[in-house]
Amino acid sequence: MAYDETTFRRTDEQPTDPAAYRANTLAAAEQRRREELAAEAAAADTSPDLLRRDDDGRDRLGIHLGWEVVLLLAAATFAFLLWRLDPASLKRPALDNLLVTGAAIGLLTLGGGLTLRAGVPNLALGPIALAAALHYAEQGDQGLLKAAVPALIIAAAGAIAIGLLILVLHVPGWAATLAAALGVIVYDQLRAAPVVVQGGYDPTDQAFFLFGGFALLAVIGGALGTVTPVRRWLGGLRPHGDPAHRRGLVVAAPVILSLVLSSAFAVGAGILLAAQSASPIVPGTGLEWTGIAVGLAMLAGTSAYGRRGGVFGTLFAVAALTLFLDWSSRKELDIALFATAACVFGGGLIVTRLVETYGRPLSPGSGEDWNAAPTNGVTNWTPDLEAWNSASTTPARTDRWDEGPWGSGR
Repeated sequence: MAYDETTFRRTDEQPTDPAAYRANTLAAAEQRRREELAAEAAAADTSPDLLRRDDDGRDRLGIHLGWEVVLLLAAATFAFLLWRLDPASLKRPALDNLLVTGAAIGLLTLGGGLTLRAGVPNLALGPIALAAALHYAEQGDQGLLKAAVPALIIAAAGAIAIGLLILVLHVPGWAATLAAALGVIVYDQLRAAPVVVQGGYDPTDQAFFLFGGFALLAVIGGALGTVTPVRRWLGGLRPHGDPAHRRGLVVAAPVILSLVLSSAFAVGAGILLAAQSASPIVPGTGLEWTGIAVGLAMLAGTSAYGRRGGVFGTLFAVAALTLFLDWSSRKELDIALFATAACVFGGGLIVTRLVETYGRPLSPGSGEDWNAAPTNGVTNWTPDLEAWNSASTTPARTDRWDEGPWGSGR
């Protein structure tokens, strides 16, 4: 019986070439990787964190801390220029008006930064603030509470409606809030003439408390934004991969909450601006305040993509802009608010690129890559194990078994 008969012959021939074996192994690993990616994509609606692997780890805060020092120096510079121009501007009662203005701008900036982090930038902040100012100017004689509560209710209801629109249709947040802004502008421009403020509320009596409350919210919010679980929960709707892919109901709470809070902040800012105004409230679009709110949030260190943000940047940026507006007004520079908003927004885009470039978490594989090449001077070996030549590493032997006294030629 011969061993090469069909009965004893293997039917599944195995490759003997090492390159073929390695190719089969790599193909199997690649197939497993594709299956894992397909399973993750199928579970995207219930596990959105799988789509944000680039958000793993803590951000590098060095760029934020460095930029916040720059903002602090800018605020100190404008404070010095304002003091040189008019020393009384930094003393009461002028200081009270300055703090109220800073609190109003700060509330708008908080709304812009919060919605940026949530992935639904609220472009209706300015029109809402102007609508609240006009409403308070008309109804302020009934008292602060009676004038503010209806405005807050309407703003919250509108924010919930826009949030549901974003969630149900899964449309970009900026587009939905822009549509809302256009609708609010219609309400703002129904007035044919400026509206004289009717209320008797004077916010300068609580100026330090108002600005202190804004500062506390800004610092606490910035600190919470550096916590990875909070950041991921808040930014569940941020685009990743296919931006039109639905994220499920898990993102409903942060989207609606951020829109409601930002709209409430805008109402508060509008009431503060109207209550301290000595001149009538002029109807307009309010989009300049939207540009300042969102632009100042980015200038403070919050990325336009919403992934990253600082801690003290909002406080320092608001202080610097408030001092600049007061200084330019006293110096009679006559700078349009739209021009200021454009400059602030442009600067915010530059800061976004800085924090996205230098604020990302370090990659786990940032160390030196392993090199399979030999370091002992051997030139006949490659990592593929396919070109190894034993003849060059093993010295030739002359004492072959078929030579000598026992050879075949004997």
